[in-house]
Amino acid sequence: MPGLLPQPFRQFILLGLMTFALPGCAIFPFFSAPPDFIGVRGTQLTEGNSPYYFAGINYWYGPYIGSPGRTGHRARLLRELDTLAANGLTNLRILGGSEGSPIPWALQPSLQPQPGVIDDSLLEGLDFLLAEMGKRRMRAVIFLTNYWEWSGGMSSYNLWADSTSFADPRTQGWDAYMDSCGSFFARSEAQTMFRDYIRRIVTRTNSVTGKRYRDDPTVMAWQLANEPRSGTDSPTSEAQFEAFVSWVDATAKYIKLLDPHHLVSTGSEGVWGSLNREENFLRLHATPSVDYLTFHCWPGIWRWFDMRRPEETWQVAESLAVDYVRTHIKLARQLQKPLVLEEFGLVRDSGETRPGSPVFYRERLLSRVFAEILDSAAAGAPIAGSNVWAWGGEASGLPPHLRWKPGYPLLGDPPHEPQGMHAIFNADSSTRRILADHSRRMRELSAQPLRAREVLVSGAP
Repeated sequence: MPGLLPQPFRQFILLGLMTFALPGCAIFPFFSAPPDFIGVRGTQLTEGNSPYYFAGINYWYGPYIGSPGRTGHRARLLRELDTLAANGLTNLRILGGSEGSPIPWALQPSLQPQPGVIDDSLLEGLDFLLAEMGKRRMRAVIFLTNYWEWSGGMSSYNLWADSTSFADPRTQGWDAYMDSCGSFFARSEAQTMFRDYIRRIVTRTNSVTGKRYRDDPTVMAWQLANEPRSGTDSPTSEAQFEAFVSWVDATAKYIKLLDPHHLVSTGSEGVWGSLNREENFLRLHATPSVDYLTFHCWPGIWRWFDMRRPEETWQVAESLAVDYVRTHIKLARQLQKPLVLEEFGLVRDSGETRPGSPVFYRERLLSRVFAEILDSAAAGAPIAGSNVWAWGGEASGLPPHLRWKPGYPLLGDPPHEPQGMHAIFNADSSTRRILADHSRRMRELSAQPLRAREVLVSGAP
């Protein structure tokens, strides 16, 4: 009899019925999130009865410096959270999963050095970070694994599931590595291990606050992965894309089963990470279990902009970046979901890495993209905010072009990159003023009433 079924089975049946009966609606439409959680209404993120517009930043290593273990520096973390809050950067995108890897430049230690083995001190760091963020009314977007090798990620799950599935970028090249990572989505043993990790994190009780993560409004969203892709633009990747779409849907549903109140997002780079096809991006995000869309924008890494020839390449790069924002606003309108630009940035001028060194072109990019976001949001477009990459804070004193090694301070750039290349430091005072001004303007939008419904205007941004 239905009334005698155990609670997990009742939840599972309810999830299935709602998924099939309401394909165009948000998952769990009859479960209203508590008023202090971030929610979704139409194409807007909400905070209670108000729209939620934000300016944020990537602070992925926060759990590491929040740890009581060897990577910890809690005094630094507290100072930096205060600085971020003072500058209005109250939405932080942070790492919630890292995996042991044979690749020598991968982040060490890892949250999960072996399948099912957890580094408790790093999880205590995540606990401490969320507790301190809650005191400052900050919100966290937590990504649960990585497509890229710098924190272990999908390649580690593949290795654990089947050692022959691991492609080493050092000996086999990056194309082979990327296509190998894309095979993760269809590997049942890898998925079993990943879901076990998801369950342990999403159902965790914070050791500092005593509050379950699923009951903590500090968490804005669980994110499936950092920049998931099906691989390169190859026949292998094309074949893996169907499994990628299915994985997004199934994994998002699994998280919603564990935690029906928090939002879920993919961590996608956007069209760029969808084999450069808009229809693929739409398919990835069409599932009602994904609450809002994400995209990233990297003019330098994507070779739109060349710091060796800045004046020659700037205008094209700026135009492509703005077009990329507008493209994703258009796609968000099609799916009638909110949108967040959760990674974007540019290297320091002349390839510098030192705090306080010139960032003229970076600041031009920030100012132009922020203006596009603000104007679009003010006009009613479905874009809620952004997280610039990445906070470096008070870390300093590293030799030029140094790659990260255990024992060095963490400062935003992944371990394999020159440390300081993309980081925003305390010493970058003019950049912090741009961030603070944009945050103030976005908060002003949050004071406006919620739109009753999204009105589609032909040709609107």
